[in-house]
Order: sequence, then structure tokens, then C-alpha cells
Amino acid sequence: MILDTLKNAELYESAHPLFKKAFDFLKTTDLKTLPLGKIELEGSDLVVSVVDISGKTVQDARMEIHRKFIDIQLPLDGEEIMGWIPAEKLTKVLQPYDAEKDIAFFADEAENLLKVRAMEFAVFFPSDAHQPGIGFGTHKKIIVKVRV
Repeated sequence: MILDTLKNAELYESAHPLFKKAFDFLKTTDLKTLPLGKIELEGSDLVVSVVDISGKTVQDARMEIHRKFIDIQLPLDGEEIMGWIPAEKLTKVLQPYDAEKDIAFFADEAENLLKVRAMEFAVFFPSDAHQPGIGFGTHKKIIVKVRV
């Protein structure tokens, strides 16, 4: 798991072959003017989703994991709390892994709650269970999916 600002993105570009392209897009695009929807940067291997989310309570936000993709999540306005726990510690399955959607949901509680402010990013690897969307109100968000 990584939490940082786009100013420091170059520190992480070597962690995956597609990270440089992902971070270049995030740093050089006027993200706030992007319409809701998906943008393929490298076919289905690198996809940017622009979404509106409504904040949830810690109890209502579900813990999730992915096996095929890394998430780079970046709130565009407002801040979002994201829970984190190592995936290996998960025990309370809510929805088993769906290979087509690359997601499973769990009822386990986060070990850490991360405050991710506007234009900061969190990176969640398959080893990171994460609980996005905790907060109040609605905000626009970027989710970059990077194939492992």
C-alpha cells in the first residue's frame, strides 16, 4: 500500500511497468474536467475510471480485494477515508471472489484508516485489502486499474 501526492509519483514508477504511464496521465491531464466513465490507456491492462461516489460510514463501506489488478485511487475534490488490512488476514467473506469482476468483499475491520485528501493517491496491491468510500457527501474520484 502506498499513500502519497502526485508530486512524488516518480518514486513509485519503477514498481510496475505501467505505473509511469498511469502517473504521467494523472499528472498531465486536467482530471477535474474529465467526464464520468472509463478511459483505456493501454487496452484492458491500464484503465482509468472517473466516478462520483457518495460517502459511507465505516460500517457500510465494504472491505474488498482484487487479484488481477492494482488500484490507484485519487479523490479529486474533498477527502476520503480508506480502510486497509493485509489481505492474508481476511476471514469474514461477504461475497466470494468473482474472477470476471476481479473482486471479493469481506466484513473484516480495517487495521488502519487512511485520510486521502484531494489530489493525493493511494495504491492498493493484491496483497492489500481496502475499504474505500468512507466519508460524507459526494465527490469525484479517479480509480486507475493496473493489471498485475
